Amino acid sequence: MTQQRRLVLPLTALLAGAAFATQASADEVNIYSARHYDSDQALYDAFTEETGIEVNILEGDSDQLIQRIKREGQASPADVMMTVDAGRLWRAEQEDIFAEVESEVLAERLPEAMRHPEGKWFGFSQRVRAIFYNPEAIGADEIASYEDLAAPRFEDEVCIRSSNNIYNQSLLASMIAHHGEAGAEEWAQGVVDNFARQPEGGDTDQILGVASGECDLAVANHYYYVRLLKSDNAGDREAAEKVQILFPNQDDRGAHVNIGGAGMVKGAPHPDNAVRFLEFLASDQAQEIFAAGNHEFPVVDGVEIDEVLASWGDFKTDDLNVSVLGENNPQAVRIFDRVGWR
Repeated sequence: MTQQRRLVLPLTALLAGAAFATQASADEVNIYSARHYDSDQALYDAFTEETGIEVNILEGDSDQLIQRIKREGQASPADVMMTVDAGRLWRAEQEDIFAEVESEVLAERLPEAMRHPEGKWFGFSQRVRAIFYNPEAIGADEIASYEDLAAPRFEDEVCIRSSNNIYNQSLLASMIAHHGEAGAEEWAQGVVDNFARQPEGGDTDQILGVASGECDLAVANHYYYVRLLKSDNAGDREAAEKVQILFPNQDDRGAHVNIGGAGMVKGAPHPDNAVRFLEFLASDQAQEIFAAGNHEFPVVDGVEIDEVLASWGDFKTDDLNVSVLGENNPQAVRIFDRVGWR
């Protein structure tokens, strides 16, 4: 197996334009990745083992990587950009980062909802924005949907992250798609009215807020809960066991899902290798790595998943094309500002 090169740069290095110190080779692919999971190394190793193509990694914040690619222009060594959340992929698309990709493999393997309509980027893993609740305070039959989070009966009971969090922006973007801007704003105002505290912390903090009794309801991506359940820290496991997970809107559109995704960069120096890498991410092997490494749901049916995820059984997910989450992002941000969701 060829040696892989991984470069994790701080902001100063990214802005200064530090680059891969490599000689161009036909047997390599350069990945700019905003995914910060060590488990992704297994993806790169497996791809190299299967194809013999060396993977060079540059890691950084999504917006920083977008600006770097723009600054590098036609001289950019980037072949593929990977990140999380359709909102961030949309930002890259708006900056004209991605090339259109036509691939029979991706068209066949990936559900339509996981593919940009013009092939500019693709979703390879699914993240469910779930509701978590205190079963001693709220019955399983008392809440069934995201819409319920805005119900007056849950005043002072909701923990959720700030409005600058891309996960919440995409959730509100989905509400715009289903209810229109006015309906989504009414919902957002209702959630603000039900805050148990001002938004603070990450997704894990929202779940822990329910466990500690600070709130009875929280919103978080599902894999943060799995991390707590599987933590080496007994306190984390004990906290998670006090909380129940709920997949909303099973009686209508299904639970909101977002993605970990990627696209080929315009002007990629190794376009064939870039497409091969994207197609590899849709393979059963790569899908299993996504599911095992970060407890994400695969986008391909029939792939083996984490035992905790499997224990939840089948549930319905929203089949809204994820590109809409990006398109509605500016409206979502404006709504958050108007309702005072800080």
